[in-house]
Amino acid sequence: MECRIDLEKEYGIVLEGGGARGAYQVGAWRALREAGVKIRGIAGASVGALNGALMCTDDLEKAEHVWENLTYSKVVDMEDEEAHALLKRDFTKVNTGELLKKFMKVLTDGGFDISPLRQLISDAVDEEKIRSSDRELYVTTFSVDNRREEVIDIKSVPDGEIDDMLMASAYFLAFKKEKLGGKRYMDGGGFNNVPINVLIEQGYKDIIVIRIYGLGFDTTRTLKVPDDTDVRYIAPRQDLGGILEFNKKRCCYNMRLGYFDAQRFLHGLSGRRYYIDAPDEEEYYLTKLETEAEKWKVNRFQVYTVDSLREAIIAKYNEMLTDRTTEQGEEETT
Repeated sequence: MECRIDLEKEYGIVLEGGGARGAYQVGAWRALREAGVKIRGIAGASVGALNGALMCTDDLEKAEHVWENLTYSKVVDMEDEEAHALLKRDFTKVNTGELLKKFMKVLTDGGFDISPLRQLISDAVDEEKIRSSDRELYVTTFSVDNRREEVIDIKSVPDGEIDDMLMASAYFLAFKKEKLGGKRYMDGGGFNNVPINVLIEQGYKDIIVIRIYGLGFDTTRTLKVPDDTDVRYIAPRQDLGGILEFNKKRCCYNMRLGYFDAQRFLHGLSGRRYYIDAPDEEEYYLTKLETEAEKWKVNRFQVYTVDSLREAIIAKYNEMLTDRTTEQGEEETT
């Protein structure tokens, strides 16, 4: 299939914040990488900053491994069953007394202990590779001490503090308040969740934005894009689930969606759940359907006009696709 974008150009990638929905970005990245898209720099907010660090080092396999094995207990200091019970309000499989004690401790401590997330970032992010990468990486956060949004050029931070600055961009309000690099920060997504402006200000003229529609301030509504700047979007057409839905099945599903939506973007594919290469006009495909008529078992006493035959064939295809879609939905929920 022919690629619809210029593969000779170098692109800036914008990664939106959105918690567990970030798996979608990794799937989209795989499609971009397979197509040979050249990435010169990344701007990320919140989970987009963490994915951006892996994209900066071009370590797609590590990124996929992280998301394929991500659970609640790898983000906050809480058992997966307990976190699931709190989010789903289903306490049938947990000790409610112990869970209540832990929740009261969270309130007393001022938020969730995110030691597991710190460890996850430390294991996944290679500071040396980031500094030696030929890709730029910018992340957004909000400085509580300075009371302003900050854009951090990750390669410019002092040695040993890259992990802290990535944490600073992803610091949810529900997390236990701690200082990072001597300062207190809040999630960058709350103030600039789609930091296209960061790359524009750095002189990027070709930008690809990977949307996941997370909670936060959406700057795209008021952003003024210069006439000489091309901004394109890869965006989901299906639900990516909750921003706290950290489980393997959901993350793997979202990665697949990201991959196919990026393929749609790259190659002009049609469809929502099924992705079809359809380069010809609609009349061509209707004619092709008519030629398939002899393969269908139809009522020999019924007389078909051309139009009614088209309707019968299309209805049969819709029935087949609906059945298949239902099967997929059942697989995802089992």
